[in-house]
Amino acid sequence: MVVMKEQPLDKPLEQPLEQPLIELKGVSKSFGSNKILDKVDFTIHRGDSLGIIGPSGTGKSTILRIIAGLTAPDEGEIYVQGKLREGLIEDGADAVGIGMVFQQAALFDSLTVDENVGFLLYQHSDLPKKRIRDLVEEKLEMVGLPGVGDRFPAELSGGMRKRVSFARAIMSNPEKPEETPEILLYDEPTAGLDPIASTIIEDLIRQLQHTNEICGSYAIVTHQHSTIRRTSDRVVFLYKGKVQWSGNVGEVDTTDNTSIRQFMSGSVDGPIKIAGT
Repeated sequence: MVVMKEQPLDKPLEQPLEQPLIELKGVSKSFGSNKILDKVDFTIHRGDSLGIIGPSGTGKSTILRIIAGLTAPDEGEIYVQGKLREGLIEDGADAVGIGMVFQQAALFDSLTVDENVGFLLYQHSDLPKKRIRDLVEEKLEMVGLPGVGDRFPAELSGGMRKRVSFARAIMSNPEKPEETPEILLYDEPTAGLDPIASTIIEDLIRQLQHTNEICGSYAIVTHQHSTIRRTSDRVVFLYKGKVQWSGNVGEVDTTDNTSIRQFMSGSVDGPIKIAGT
């Protein structure tokens, strides 16, 4: 009998790379003659805490709306969990759930907090109202606002309204677990808030990321330095419609890229030119 000896491998077997949750390839978008995005490429992986930063008017919020399926690109492709998206979100379900927190909270003033947070379930599910109210209260507790379901948005502070919008973004139908948000998109979540309220929101963003089975990945558009540093592990810097730099947040202070250094320092001197300066 011939015994075959196991041969040592010259190098370890390569492990397949995990499929990105979101991948943008050559995405462009114009509004009239103004080209906002110009062949943008980047990815969001599972577990990512991605900050999308750059001067005003560089397409940051537009990118979020494109990722969410609310706005269609003029050119390019968007892949969700490796599947090419065809059309907008209303044209077909994505491979993973995507939630979005809008800049101004975007709550319905005429509806109570309970009705705002549970809006989609009240309108588009067969769940009993008592079950929906229980789910709403569960989400409100997660964002630190138990017992406010009967209030109206006008009765809340700016920071509280932001947290209500978080609760709405993570709401899902337990009978359709595939729709549970796996990635959240935050558009300027601390804009207009005082430093203490901003810290509460920043902590909440991190807290929600580590909540089991919910929004373990996110992308956040922000201008605030504290929010960039406290919520982002990785940063994409946009300017003139293109990704000019990307890297770990700790590298923004040491990179040789003069544009992002200028942006982070707030200097008026540098390659970034703002109208009127």
